[in-house]
Amino acid sequence: MAAVSVFPSQVELGAALARLVTEAAAEAVARSGRFTLGLSGGSLVTLLARELPPALRAAPGAQPERWLVAFCDERLVPPEHPDSTVGAYRFVLVRTGLYWFILVRTGPQAFPGPDTPQFDLLLLGVGPDGHTCSLFPGHALLQEQDALVGFLEDSPKPPPRRVSMTLPLLNSAHSVLMVATGATKAPVIRLLLEAPQAPQAPRGSLPAALVCPGPGRLRWLLDTEAARELQRPLQEQPGN
Repeated sequence: MAAVSVFPSQVELGAALARLVTEAAAEAVARSGRFTLGLSGGSLVTLLARELPPALRAAPGAQPERWLVAFCDERLVPPEHPDSTVGAYRFVLVRTGLYWFILVRTGPQAFPGPDTPQFDLLLLGVGPDGHTCSLFPGHALLQEQDALVGFLEDSPKPPPRRVSMTLPLLNSAHSVLMVATGATKAPVIRLLLEAPQAPQAPRGSLPAALVCPGPGRLRWLLDTEAARELQRPLQEQPGN
């Protein structure tokens, strides 16, 4: 069962998220000389823009110049479009002075060898319908077993044209942090974390429930609003 941590507000959650990222970075850099990170958009952009700069200053071992950063999904729109994840990160990171700490590399040279790439850490969100990345309930891309990145032209959520990491790539990650905030996420969080796990159960149709990187490698970070419908004992985190 995945670990679940609940924070009083997005402020405490964001600080914890940034700390976990920098700790993972320091560990990966010490182990292999680099840190591979997958980012998602949405509320994660604001959380990281606010909390990552001070966390990096407090963790010199994180060495952001050694990071390789990819995006877990992207909407195929110009970078200046408000739906662009790349554009959102570029905008907020420029404003915080963190611009170009991200080294985005593409192609097989980023992960040499024939094996499925293993990111050190993926940061994922979840939508009220249970989607994560651009993997939506009932979509054919959920059945993909070979391609590591999929293209879709029929996203049920605008804009329709997107690219997304697929489940084989997500589930190969060394660690995954799933982040959810706000009361609108509470019903789906209850389904994801407390509903029966049989394939025919409602939970089994939710893409976020199919992210299963292995024992001890998945952790949920929630604020109290997102966790309000949960009944299970939770690891509640203190406020400031």
